[in-house]
Amino acid sequence: MEDDILIQISNRIKERRREKNITVQDLATKANVSKGLISQIENSRTIPSLIVLIDIIKALDIDLNIFFKDIRHKEGRQAPIIKRKSEYEHFEKEDAHGFHYQRIFTQSIKNSTVDMVILELEPGAHRPMVQTDAYEYKYILSGTVEYQFEDGSYTLRQGDSMLFDGRLAHTPKNAGKGTASMLVLYFFEEHPST
Repeated sequence: MEDDILIQISNRIKERRREKNITVQDLATKANVSKGLISQIENSRTIPSLIVLIDIIKALDIDLNIFFKDIRHKEGRQAPIIKRKSEYEHFEKEDAHGFHYQRIFTQSIKNSTVDMVILELEPGAHRPMVQTDAYEYKYILSGTVEYQFEDGSYTLRQGDSMLFDGRLAHTPKNAGKGTASMLVLYFFEEHPST
């Protein structure tokens, strides 16, 4: 299974358990597994076996078809995925205090090399549209950036982020009066040598 699918499953287990007002211990007892295992699964720290996963879903009194509906791995080229700061998912892991986790993006991209860059755009900075043989993740640290694509543009502000296939022609434009700064991650796919 891919990482993004595993996180969808773990989130769905946690959501359904909370909807049904069942404690972690109650679910563990009904599924005949340990409380620690349920906690690890809900926090995406372990992968359950298929049998254990089915037992947990049954313990939640949910039909398997309903549970897995809309859980899938996305493939092929897609439009950019925009996430606003307000949409970042806050979550908890174990019984930690003072830890504030925010899941910004989770995307499985097999066999890739990651290049991390800070990009600063001066007011009036420009370049032609480019293509990169990588998936690109952008997190706006400061300023306002307009990301232009052949079929439209997206305005991103401090705290917003975006993931897209760099093979789509694109270019950023500083849409503010001061310097704009962003964290850029390039995920280059490794191609096996022949």
